[in-house]
Amino acid sequence: MFFAFNPIQPIKDACQWTLEFWHDLIGNFDGSWGWSIILLTFTVRIFILPLTFKGVKSMQRLQSFQPEIKKIQERYKDDKQRMNQEVMAFYQREKVNPLGSCLPLVLQIPFFIALFQLLRSPQFKADIADNPGFYPIHDLADKVTDPVLLGVLIVLYVGTQLAASLVTAISADPTQRRIMLALPFVFVIFIVNFQAGLIVYWITTNIWTIGQQLMVKKLYPKPVPAAATAEAGSAPARGKPPPAEPVGAAALTDGKAKDDGKTKTKAKAKSRGDDGGKGAGKAATTAGGNGAPAKPPPSPRKKKKRSGRRR
Repeated sequence: MFFAFNPIQPIKDACQWTLEFWHDLIGNFDGSWGWSIILLTFTVRIFILPLTFKGVKSMQRLQSFQPEIKKIQERYKDDKQRMNQEVMAFYQREKVNPLGSCLPLVLQIPFFIALFQLLRSPQFKADIADNPGFYPIHDLADKVTDPVLLGVLIVLYVGTQLAASLVTAISADPTQRRIMLALPFVFVIFIVNFQAGLIVYWITTNIWTIGQQLMVKKLYPKPVPAAATAEAGSAPARGKPPPAEPVGAAALTDGKAKDDGKTKTKAKAKSRGDDGGKGAGKAATTAGGNGAPAKPPPSPRKKKKRSGRRR
């Protein structure tokens, strides 16, 4: 009995209830079930939106530590096991989850599988029997057999998936970006065998991802690397004095300033002595021209000290 339980069944029932809710709300018209699938996609993405923003914060925090992680990788590049241990220790020390950004994508997989099973179920096929199409699509619960329509849907899927990957992996490393850009072409093999309603769901979720990432860029700007943040944190704030230097550094700076002051004083004294010598030599030459030795300059008169009080 336990092994007969389908873990996707509760999600499948929730998807069916949501589809019927939106279909009853918008009414039964031509293409109404297709619009219900689109509204189901929006409902699922809104449901996981808080976890999506949490994953974005985790990814940006991880990006801010990339300089430190690259230093660790460069330091232990010859020892892969030690490098992985040091990187994981760094994640634990900084409380960073490298898989946190993958959580929104992982949460979408159960809904995708549930809708896949729902579109194949006889009950859903009976519900949409009187209105199975969605504009050029003849049956949402069946595969697309028209080659032209299938080609258009594949082009829409690949185009929206590439655009979503570009805006999502714009700050990822080159290897990860190449993988994300190659996945849409790999999934084409599976897309052609899916029901038309599932392709509509996938194209819609790609368009949602593009709009969501553009909004995330405005709400959460590109993070500053941790090394740059630490350097910026050492600068004093406006209107506040600069941080005090260590005692050793201050003493070294004072000693250097004193030595520079002594050197400058000696240089000035030497310069004055040279100037005085030149002046004396010139005076001696002038006086010696008359055949008489030059007279020494008169000594300065000393001021007499007055005793007593002034009258």
